[in-house]
Amino acid sequence: MFKSRAVGMFKSRAVSMFKSRAVSMFKSRAVSMFKSRAVGMFKSRAVSMFKSRAVGMFKSRAVSMFKSRAVSMFNGHRSSCLQVGMVRPCGFVRPHHLVKPVSATRVAGRYLSHQRGLPSLPVPPLQQTCERYLTALEPIVEAEELSRTRRLVQQFQEAGGVGEQLQRGLERRARNTENWLSQWWVQVAYLEYRLPVVVHSSPGLVLPRMDFRDKRGQIRFASKLIAGVLDFKTMIDNETLPVEFLGGKPLCMNQYYEVLSSCRIPGVSRDSVVNHARSPQPPKHITVVHNFQFFQLDVYHSDGTPLTPDQLCDQLEKICRASPDPGAEPVGILTTQHRDVWGKSYLNLIRDPTNEASVSSIQRSIFTLCLDGPTSGAAGDQSRSAAAVQMLHGGGSRGYSANRWFDKTLQFIVGEDGTCGANYEHAPAEGPPIVALIDHVVEFTRKPDMSPSPAASLPVPHKLPFIVSAEVKRDIEAAEASMDSLAQDLDMRVSVFGHFGKNVPKSHRMSPDAFIQAGLQLAFYRKYRRCCATYESASLRMFRLGRTDTIRSASSASAAFVKAFDDPSKQNQEKVDLMEEAVKAHRSYTNMAISGQAIDRHLLGLKLQAAEEKLPVPEIFRDPAFAKALHYRLSTSQVPSKTDCVMCFGPVVTDGYGVCYNPMDDHINFAVSAFNSCGETDAGGLAAAVEKALLDMKVLLDRTPRSKL
Repeated sequence: MFKSRAVGMFKSRAVSMFKSRAVSMFKSRAVSMFKSRAVGMFKSRAVSMFKSRAVGMFKSRAVSMFKSRAVSMFNGHRSSCLQVGMVRPCGFVRPHHLVKPVSATRVAGRYLSHQRGLPSLPVPPLQQTCERYLTALEPIVEAEELSRTRRLVQQFQEAGGVGEQLQRGLERRARNTENWLSQWWVQVAYLEYRLPVVVHSSPGLVLPRMDFRDKRGQIRFASKLIAGVLDFKTMIDNETLPVEFLGGKPLCMNQYYEVLSSCRIPGVSRDSVVNHARSPQPPKHITVVHNFQFFQLDVYHSDGTPLTPDQLCDQLEKICRASPDPGAEPVGILTTQHRDVWGKSYLNLIRDPTNEASVSSIQRSIFTLCLDGPTSGAAGDQSRSAAAVQMLHGGGSRGYSANRWFDKTLQFIVGEDGTCGANYEHAPAEGPPIVALIDHVVEFTRKPDMSPSPAASLPVPHKLPFIVSAEVKRDIEAAEASMDSLAQDLDMRVSVFGHFGKNVPKSHRMSPDAFIQAGLQLAFYRKYRRCCATYESASLRMFRLGRTDTIRSASSASAAFVKAFDDPSKQNQEKVDLMEEAVKAHRSYTNMAISGQAIDRHLLGLKLQAAEEKLPVPEIFRDPAFAKALHYRLSTSQVPSKTDCVMCFGPVVTDGYGVCYNPMDDHINFAVSAFNSCGETDAGGLAAAVEKALLDMKVLLDRTPRSKL
């Protein structure tokens, strides 16, 4: 690999990578390093290249690259260092084939070494955040209200005031922690959030329908899926997962180490998360749910090697034969409850030692596999929408909501009719690492079947028993009723926008994400004749333990664009100019957010710092404008994937929408949700409005060839 790519790789990076340390470093390290490897690795071209370019070669990245990575890069890393590419600022890593480990053997300490090299999340300047906060309010609050907020902001940031005090406190926290935000964020956004994780917090992911329609095909696919997850897990365990990059900068990989063998634990007022992957005896089993019954399936042999797909297939068949009919007491439905209710039910459930042992097995397991029966025979978008419902909440007590353990971080769902996807509990990780894992697994399942593995005597999977007392039975009945109510309230529409994909915005030199967000703003404005606070998640993984911040897609520029779009007095060129400004504003905010300079997490930190210091809540946070700023009627996320899939989630406010999208080259997958109980919202209506908005934007661009875009 390096024979053919050495010249291109080092030529393209030589000028920017290496400079002032050329002579000393090349003499002390390069000669010994490259001489010894020249014949086998670079032959005559590489040697001459490094000799002739010595002066221009070694700069800022040389020390860290050649000190810490020499062995792994030029041994195991040869095969993968070019596989994980640089990513544009608003995108995420998108593997172009099955992810390969950077080494064939374990690289102990590689993860910690990488993490220590990442920068800490900065605390933005107070004045900068205050100014940007006021700018963000302009399109969503009235002028009179904004004037009042300006006065409050001015008081908050004045010299010697409470804002400066809280800012200093945050800066102290940043100096004394790995990440001043991450622990607070997990607590406030997830573990203290008391609505059910189902719909309100945990996303679903809909994969393309698989090509099987019977139990045998389901089991065969599920066995390869398990093997694919274990293949990915090997890279995590061996610390050989390729590092991802965003805009040329390495990303925090911590979330990959949090999704397997972890589980949320309910509490009465606050939940917790436990991760067993780092325990002295890490789990060697998964949980399989079939017909509302739970099984412990050991997926490793005693020598540590994983079961083969054939062996897994045999074990899954044993599970299905042991649970031919639905279980009488569907305890899994309990995990769909309001968190305070579930916290109390949980204590009732585990009071029995048998139940406690069964629950512990589920919590410790690597992940959960849910084997569902067939669903409705709908086709097209209706079929995709039905699949989204199945992944997001299971369809209620008469569907498969009890065939889950929603506290489990990662659940793969495989239906007998080829419906397939996942559900994940959001506290440990964001969408992109989950999608990267699933991309790997899906591609693994497409690998041709290996020759049959030799027969092995395997233990029968252990069925996890539950003793259901009268009190627990009442809890199950209450959970069924509340889950059915929530399922009936959710309006979910998955659609494929087939007119174009990333190709059209790119042809006009526009960010696909910014283009789609402008379309969302236009669609909402056309329906409601006003702009609304809009949330789009931005990755903070360039920083150690980084999670997300908010891209505020509703800007003064986007407001000007949507208000002018249907105005007959405006010329097309003016409309295109306004579109350009809206796109630029979104790109600018995106870059600001991923650089740790957005406003929302900083404002949250200031508010939480006041609580830490036992100070009254500052008036800026009791201002009605602040509540409006956080009332996201559009909660959106771009989750790109190599697989032709889409993620879905519920709205975050009762009169809002949840919108997730995956832009492919020639089409865009959308999932739009709303609540039926709100008379103002309509998921299908917004989905149709988004389609029309995107088409109209393309027509405008096509009719305006002088576009500066």
